[in-house]
Amino acid sequence: MDDRDIAAAAHSAGLGVGWAQHPDEIATALGTASEQAVAIQALIVATPRPRDRLPSARKAFSAPSSLPDDRTTPLHRLSIAAIGRAFAAGWLDPPTLLAALLDRIAEIDPQLRSFVAIDPPSAHVAARNAAERWSNGLALGPLDGIPVAIKDVIDVAGLPTRCHSRVTDPAPVADDAAIVARLRAAGAVILGKLATHEFAIGGPAFDLAWPPARNPWNINHHPGGSSSGAGAAVAAGLTPLAIGTDTAGSVRNPASACGVVGLKPGRGVLPLDGVTPLAVTLDHLGLLTRSIEDMRIAAGALGMRLDAADGARVGYVRHFHTRDMTASMEIAMALDNTAARLGAVEATLPPLGDFALINRLILQAEGFAAHARHLRDTPELLSALTRKALLPGAFATAETLAAACRAREALTGAVEGALTQFDILLTASSMEPPCRIDDPAEIARTYMLQARSPFNVTGHPALTMPAGRSAVGLPLSVQLVARMGEEGRLLAVAQRCEHPLDFALQ
Repeated sequence: MDDRDIAAAAHSAGLGVGWAQHPDEIATALGTASEQAVAIQALIVATPRPRDRLPSARKAFSAPSSLPDDRTTPLHRLSIAAIGRAFAAGWLDPPTLLAALLDRIAEIDPQLRSFVAIDPPSAHVAARNAAERWSNGLALGPLDGIPVAIKDVIDVAGLPTRCHSRVTDPAPVADDAAIVARLRAAGAVILGKLATHEFAIGGPAFDLAWPPARNPWNINHHPGGSSSGAGAAVAAGLTPLAIGTDTAGSVRNPASACGVVGLKPGRGVLPLDGVTPLAVTLDHLGLLTRSIEDMRIAAGALGMRLDAADGARVGYVRHFHTRDMTASMEIAMALDNTAARLGAVEATLPPLGDFALINRLILQAEGFAAHARHLRDTPELLSALTRKALLPGAFATAETLAAACRAREALTGAVEGALTQFDILLTASSMEPPCRIDDPAEIARTYMLQARSPFNVTGHPALTMPAGRSAVGLPLSVQLVARMGEEGRLLAVAQRCEHPLDFALQ
């Protein structure tokens, strides 16, 4: 492809004069779009079928231990459940807890960079109001007085929504996103805004106004993304609850990398009003906590139905990490151990690459559409990683997108079929522990080694949870998936095999 072809393609896509400085990026995006257009035509959807019961795992997990909740425990280590009991008993109040967390943020976050904005005045008012309700026996529920932090693609009244980008409006927004309004109605104390990848896409970028968040288990490592600040803040004890977004796994990835619990409810369960879109048909809100019990409390308080029938047939989609991709030995062992604990039976879905292709095609096209003005007119203000992630969407054809929509329906049907045979599916989340944050080639390689995006394509509720630590001390994880509307069953099964980790950055 010569310069004239590149110029013609850029003109056809409406790219502005700023792209004259980036012909190599345009050529790469054109090549990516062309390869994906060919790949979509070759996509074959398989039919799920049960397999024989799995052999016993090689090594059993140690028994899960309860998170500490007594009066001698540092306040930042208390679970949501323990905080509620402490408020009810009167030996702790919301202002005291808030002060302790703000002190910890001031001490720890200069290393982690998990917060991009903190709002102490508003938080103190909310904490005092919650304390008065608790003292008068009028608590609004289990989230009353609980600190919560919000990913900075979600509107919080009085704070700007910068999306980790130079091109966004620095002025505070006037209204809360619907999810933030729901949290405030439950009495939650909003701490501030959390770091993200630019517009929740790309990766940890060092060419923006804010540095990327770090992994609290080892600050030289990637915390996952794009809800990177959420994973880091929850794992480090800066907040017991965080709200993120998940378009291709962006709640479950940092939960996996940082050793906490990440829940992406089913499509439409949590409202997206007031959330900066990335890909409107893939976007979900999600929650991060340090335990399944805390996740159940938060999910219930936010209005999720948590009915759970007794018993569950668990299907183990082992081929995702043994044939379609290859997981590290430690992650493979953690998955086998979890499967044995749950009495799982091997299950089959379409190849992982089919889901990944459809997620990528739709995300690129919808993401380019959502941010076309900035991509066309001011590309030099965007991170190079953002441009690389979204530019192929400028060259997606109608035929390619129509084929992707048809394939998406078939893939969704395949997962629905598997979930008629099983109540829960067990899969890998990440195929490897988080890599170093200063190794862009390794980040690019490992970012694709995951099994989270299938359930953005299909919309099913999915949860990632810790499954131990690697030999070098980094978190390992597994993923569970349920039928639409069965978040309650998902949490019940997760609690059966929970393996909570201790706290990062003691």
